[in-house]
Amino acid sequence: MNHRRLTPSMSLLLVFESAARHESYTRAAEELSLSQSAISRQVQALEEHLGLKLFRREGRSVRLTDAGRRYYLELSEALGRIRSATLQAMSSQSGTGALRLATLPTFGSKWLLPRLHEFYASHPGVTIHIHSRIGDIDFNTSEIDAAITVGTGDWPGMMAHRLYNEFLVAIVDPSGVEDGQDIAPDWAMKQTLLTVASNPQAWAEWFSHYHLDHRQMRMGPSFELTSHLIQAVRAGIGIGLVPQALIMDELQRKELITIGEAIASPRSYYLVYPPRNASLPSLTAFRDWLLSAC
Repeated sequence: MNHRRLTPSMSLLLVFESAARHESYTRAAEELSLSQSAISRQVQALEEHLGLKLFRREGRSVRLTDAGRRYYLELSEALGRIRSATLQAMSSQSGTGALRLATLPTFGSKWLLPRLHEFYASHPGVTIHIHSRIGDIDFNTSEIDAAITVGTGDWPGMMAHRLYNEFLVAIVDPSGVEDGQDIAPDWAMKQTLLTVASNPQAWAEWFSHYHLDHRQMRMGPSFELTSHLIQAVRAGIGIGLVPQALIMDELQRKELITIGEAIASPRSYYLVYPPRNASLPSLTAFRDWLLSAC
C-alpha cells in the first residue's frame, strides 16, 4: 500500500485529535483558533482519506465511532511521542530546557516550592513550569512531561520513582483543647473527623492502628485539597488526618498540635512519567535532584 495514504497530513491529524478528545467540533475550533466549519471540513477530508467514518452525528453533537475511538487512542499516543521528541530536540543542550511538571497542590505549595530555589541554584538553565493536578494524568492528551503524585506504585507502562513513604498524623487546633486536657487517640472518638476525598479510608486505618471502635467514628466534611482540610482544622470545624511532611511548619509554630503519633500509610509519593520522556535533559536533572532531596 502507498505509504502516502497511510500518512495523513499533520494538520488533519491535529484537528481530528482535538475534535476526538473533546468530542466537539466547537471546542476543537476554539482550541485551534479555527472556525467550526473548518474543523468539519478537515475531519471529512480525513475520513475520505482513510475511507471510514470517524464520527457520527447525535442531534447537534458528534460522537466517535468505534473505529474513530481506536484511531484516536493510537494517534494520541503517537502525537505524544512526537511532542516529546520535539521538546527533547529543542532542549538538546545538556541540563537545559523546560519541564512541565504536574504536582499535587498542597505538596507543591508546602514541600516543593520552598525547596525549588535549591534546584535552580544548581541548574540555572532549566525552567520548571508547575501545574496543579489531582488524580491521574493522561500524558498522551496533556502537555505534561512528569507528575508528582501519591499512591501505591501501580502505574502500568509508566516510569515511577518512589520519593518517600507517606506518614499520616491526626491534628487539632490548640484553641479547641482545654488546658491540661489529655488528647490521647481515644479522644478522637468524640470529635468530628475531616477527610480528604482522595483518601477516604485514612481514618479507618488510623482507628485500626490505635485499636479504636470504628462504630464511634463521627465523620464530617470531606475536602478535595489537603490545604483546605488544614484550614478547616484551624477554623475549629473538626480534626484532620494529614501527611506529616505537609504540616511541619504549623507544628513548629504550634499552630496545630498532634493526636497520637504519626502512622505509616500504605501510600507513597512518586515521580511518574512515560518512558519516552526518560532522556529529556530537564527531567533528568530534576529527577536526580528530587530523589536526592527526598
